[in-house]
Amino acid sequence: MPLYWTIDSKAQLFTAVAEGNVTLNDAVDLLEAMAGAKAMTYRKLFDGRAATPSMTSDEMLSLCARIRGYHDHGMMGALALVATPEQTMVFARLLGALASAKRPIRVFTSPRQARNWIADQATERAVT
Repeated sequence: MPLYWTIDSKAQLFTAVAEGNVTLNDAVDLLEAMAGAKAMTYRKLFDGRAATPSMTSDEMLSLCARIRGYHDHGMMGALALVATPEQTMVFARLLGALASAKRPIRVFTSPRQARNWIADQATERAVT
């Protein structure tokens, strides 16, 4: 499986790493695991630098629609994405779907910067 994730309910943090070819089914499995664990409000850190998309344009649109459907069910947690500049261009439509939720979101090229930022979001959440 090209997607690996950890759900830390105590820290309210969902971390995922993608390696290799990622299909629509792989992405749906990740979303369903997150929803099933009631982790949509958790902060999320996703490192996709080693991923290669294996989705058609229609499958990508389907994934975007599914993501937006989850947004309708309530608050979404902050999202830090680690990606290469090339991936950011390829996934622009997907990034737009992710950004449509009312939540902090940032794209990073460095995992360290992403981890630091997502950790800061826990502090921000506690203050508000």
